[in-house]
Amino acid sequence: MKDLKFEQKRSLSRQEAADQLTALADALRQGGDAELDLGPGTLGLRIPDDLDSELEVEIGGGEIELEIELKWKTAPVRATPPRTESPAEKPKRKKTPTPAGRSRSAKRSTAKTP
Repeated sequence: MKDLKFEQKRSLSRQEAADQLTALADALRQGGDAELDLGPGTLGLRIPDDLDSELEVEIGGGEIELEIELKWKTAPVRATPPRTESPAEKPKRKKTPTPAGRSRSAKRSTAKTP
């Protein structure tokens, strides 16, 4: 399952398509945190220095389809290392005497028997 998917389909003039590709190219040149204006909203992306790309052209059925795919890894999520306490940081427990006839692990019963 994808974390997020955005898809937009619409008819564009040749000039509008060029403007959209230029905006994408500018965002790629900028790198880092780039914003891409997509008409009704803005898409923010973190773009690394290295990308994988795929260019695909299909001709058939009276149409030409051109797909440009850019792919990169998202920033790794840092796992918080488990906290280890040194002996100096550990609180020391006082040893208290156990009442006669009871062990430390014995539980008190709160239920009353009739």
